Amino acid sequence: MSGPRTVVVADDHPLFRRGLVDLLAGDGAVQVVGEAADGEQALALIAAHRPGFAILDIDMPRRNGLEVAAVLRSKHPGVSVILLTMHKSRGMLEGALDAGVRGYVLKENAAADIVACLNMVAEGGTYVSPGVAHHLVSRRSQEEPEDPVQQALATLTPTERKVLHLIASERSTRQIAEALGVTAKTVEHHRSHICVKLGITGINAL
Repeated sequence: MSGPRTVVVADDHPLFRRGLVDLLAGDGAVQVVGEAADGEQALALIAAHRPGFAILDIDMPRRNGLEVAAVLRSKHPGVSVILLTMHKSRGMLEGALDAGVRGYVLKENAAADIVACLNMVAEGGTYVSPGVAHHLVSRRSQEEPEDPVQQALATLTPTERKVLHLIASERSTRQIAEALGVTAKTVEHHRSHICVKLGITGINAL
């Protein structure tokens, strides 16, 4: 990104907002182009200045941060939204991410996190304060589809897993039967069942 990172800051607590603006102003790569005390004022400033970033308190009068984010997503999609919040719940974080928010910064850590958040978002990433990052890990693990091979392997019985491991160790049917104390015919049955469960065919498939 060439030039300074232009930012509008919106928070209804004047002392907190002033401290945040001073912090950002101390970074040579950031230019604060507007300060707002509520959601409507934030939208007006963003429409007027078209900043690259909007740092919004999630709890503001006259439209909260999530409501402002929803408007920006439809009318000004080029503005990257960073939310400031005291909420650590998974539901609130997921609601923010679903609304297209690119940064989720806990107010208690804002002084330490906000510049790092801006840098990460500017590079195309998503930033979540460490205090709620475990929710993000959980969310991603649920979104990622499970490997179908792992799903199929999970259907095998303990004995079938032993047979499969022995086959992988290049043991013959007779050797596997001796190792497990069963007949060769029983091993063949296990091999057949494993192939069905894994959806594979052929002598060398296993």
